Amino acid sequence: MKKLLLTMIVVALAMSSCTTIRKTATTFDVTNSLTATTTADLVVSEQRISYNYYPRRAVRKGGLQNCKNAAVAEALKRVGNADVLVAPEYTVVTKSTFFGRKIKQITVLGYPATYRNFKSVPVQTSAQ
Repeated sequence: MKKLLLTMIVVALAMSSCTTIRKTATTFDVTNSLTATTTADLVVSEQRISYNYYPRRAVRKGGLQNCKNAAVAEALKRVGNADVLVAPEYTVVTKSTFFGRKIKQITVLGYPATYRNFKSVPVQTSAQ
């Protein structure tokens, strides 16, 4: 009896441990309409800025694009809270290691710009 019970437990454990769970997600197109728009003037600085950024480990884990975004954000903070960097150019310095490449420094060049004169634009509805 004990051998039969032990055999049944082993078979039950073996069958339950080899299951695969798959999860899927579906997306649907959502139709929406533009209800209001806002426009603004972009004031671009005449002076080009240069900023050297040394990414921390947590930033590097996000990949190269994350490091570039962080470099632009820090450069804009240093300039005086500009809103956007126009025509950015990146120079990336990497170090080859046993496990791959490590981003050591990113130099970003560009023109800082700010948004001014926000205006609401009325929505034009089409008559049917």
